[in-house]
Order: sequence, then C-alpha cells, then structure tokens
Amino acid sequence: MPVTTIIGTQWGDEGKGKCVDAAAADADAVVRFQGGNNAGHTLVVDGEKTVLHLIPSGALYDGVDCYLARGTVLNPETFLEEVEALRDRGVDMAGRLFVSQNTPLIMPWHIEMDAARESGEGAIGTTKKGIGPTYEQFVARQAILAGDLRRPDDAIAKIEMFYGERLASLRANWNGEGDPPFATVDQAVERFRRRHEQVYTRLVPFISDVETELRERIRAGDHIVMEGAQGTYLDVGMGTYPFVTSSHTTAAGACTGAGVAPRAIDRVIGVCKAYTTRVGDGPFPTELPVDSGVGRHLQDVGNEYGATTGRPRRCGWLDLPMLTEAVDINGCDEVVITKLDVLSGLDEIKLAVDHADGEPVYETFEGWQNDITDVRDTEELPENARRYLEFIAQRLAPFDCTIGQVSVGPGRRQIFEY
Repeated sequence: MPVTTIIGTQWGDEGKGKCVDAAAADADAVVRFQGGNNAGHTLVVDGEKTVLHLIPSGALYDGVDCYLARGTVLNPETFLEEVEALRDRGVDMAGRLFVSQNTPLIMPWHIEMDAARESGEGAIGTTKKGIGPTYEQFVARQAILAGDLRRPDDAIAKIEMFYGERLASLRANWNGEGDPPFATVDQAVERFRRRHEQVYTRLVPFISDVETELRERIRAGDHIVMEGAQGTYLDVGMGTYPFVTSSHTTAAGACTGAGVAPRAIDRVIGVCKAYTTRVGDGPFPTELPVDSGVGRHLQDVGNEYGATTGRPRRCGWLDLPMLTEAVDINGCDEVVITKLDVLSGLDEIKLAVDHADGEPVYETFEGWQNDITDVRDTEELPENARRYLEFIAQRLAPFDCTIGQVSVGPGRRQIFEY
C-alpha cells in the first residue's frame, strides 16, 4: 500500500510511536505531517527506550527515510539535539532525514509568548514550546520558514517587518513586575544573526523540497507511512476546542500537512488505548480521580507521565462514543488497541457506551488478574480480556472498521494481530 496514515483516536499519548515503528519495518519512508516538539513518541527496542519529539518514528530502521513536512513546526535546537543524540547511539540520520523548506520555524519569541499566555488567566495547559504562536504567525503569513535559512537576509527582513507586532503582543501578556524583558526589533535581529551562525546553518543541509519528493515517491509505488502527533480530539477544528493543539491531527491533516492528494491514502490506522488519558485542561467525561484506586492504578501501572513534559496524565475509562466518532471522522480501516496489559489486576472494568445529560453511561466487565505482557496471540488472552475486546470490535463494525492489532507492553515485539 503506497500510503498508510497512523493517527490517534483520543487526546494523544495512545502509543502511536510504537505503531509507526512497527509499520516502518515494511516502509520506505515515514513522514511527520503536523505538530512540533510538543509531541513525544516513545520507542522501546530490546529494552532500550528512545523518545523522539520531532524526528519520525522510523528513525531506528537504517533503510527508512524520514521527512518533516510543511505541516509541522520546527524548533531548530531541539531538532539538532535529537540528531546528535541518535548519532551518539549509533543511528546516523545523514542522507535520510529531510525537512521541508516550507516548515515554519519556532523562534525564541514564540516560546516567550507561549509562556506569557500560560502564566495568565487564559491558560489552557500547553507545553509552552511555542507551538501555538508559531502556527499563528504562519497563518498570519508572517512566518520564518526553514527555506529562509538559506537566505538569512530574507529572514531578517521578515523580522524587521513583523516582529514589532509580536513584541506588542508579548508586552500585552506580560504579568511580571517592572519593564517587560523582551527583545526589541534590533535585538531580535541580532539574536537571529548569532543563532544563524551558531545553530541554523547546521540545519540547512537537511532542508529540501519534501512535498514534491513525496508525491514522486508515491507515484513510484513506495510505501509511505504518515505519522500523526497528538490525537483526534486535540485537532484545532474537530477537537474539544479551545483545549486543543494548533494543527490538524486527523487523517485529513496528512493531506494538507504533507502536500499529498486524499486519494493517495490507502489505509488509515487509528491508535486507541484500552482506557483514556488526557494531558492539560479540558473536558474528560470518563475521568477518574487520581486518588481513587483505579485512577492511581492506571496512572502508575501505565506510567502515565508525559514523554515531553513529564506531567502526570489524567486517566479514565475508555469512551466508546468518542472512539467511534474518531473512527468515523478519520475513516479508520482498523484500530490498534494499546496498553491492554495495564488493565490487568482490576476486579472490574468499565466502558462508556453512551452519554446521557453529559454523563457517561457505563457497561461493566469482569476484570482479569493474569499478567498478559507475554501474550502473542488473541486466543492466549484471558477470557474476560477477549470479551472486552469483542465488545469494542462489535461497536466498530458498523463503521467498516476492525481491531487490527493489540499491544500488551512497550516493547517492539509486544504486539500481535487480533
């Protein structure tokens, strides 16, 4: 299949990195099509953990090319730190890692603006990485693009033309004492010159016409995996607005983010935890109190702490109406159920099957006590675990969607066909 798109069906943190890593074994290239270093995809190979924030999750396969397409936003320092960290581990990305010339760059003032906003009453729980302000400046047609680094005078001209507007916004959001510490236009230009000399020039060799190359590879029949970040309900248009990210996290976002036609996508895989988590503020109907027995179990056994921020994730039961809506929105052909092993040890497991007056309506299942992390076949699962999965599969069937795989641990081999 030329193009497989892998997206999250919840609020992110579903285990997409692991699923992309599995799909990349048979791929020619992996593409990040949206988001920035506010995402953290965790890979565990032979017991060694790798957390990638920008570089696609196909990086650990030598023969797989990795692309950051125009729909992403790029922090140059973070990107180069990841490249160097991989190199230190013997993973050389030279010649197989490419950044779109149309990718907006996260500049210092974007991070400052994000932090200023999150310190006030309008905070929504962002990662303070500058993602939102960068997308805002891009939509305002003022962004500094990766391709501008080849012509630094063009970037400087943009700073001189547009930074004054950013500075006014920074000062308006300043909550500290005394004069705001933000750089003037001249200081911003000088800061860019220094960073270009010390950092940005090292990014230039990775910059290319990614979108044209991807379309050519698709025509040639290469297998391309599109890697989504965050999840469906963090999509800026389809999510729980305003508690969302600033990009399109759905399967449709792969088209605009990577510059490929909708008909090029042959298969959409949705990734879903066997329960639900959320980082940051916003609605969460099935949330459990963290100090409750089950809430603490899910957080601790599931190691539910952000790969990017370390923040504890809010935890709750799986919400089936939420899942089926995400399947419908994205046109998922199949769903991967991850972290089923985390439910082991619970006496009963609840599953939201409907909502009434804003409150979830639950179906209750008997739990199981068995450790299932060594299971490699559906038939080896405890009977109660199979019943739980069968119920989910029945609810997916009207959407022409099936459970494709089940994951029972973080390791590369802890996943099997359903």
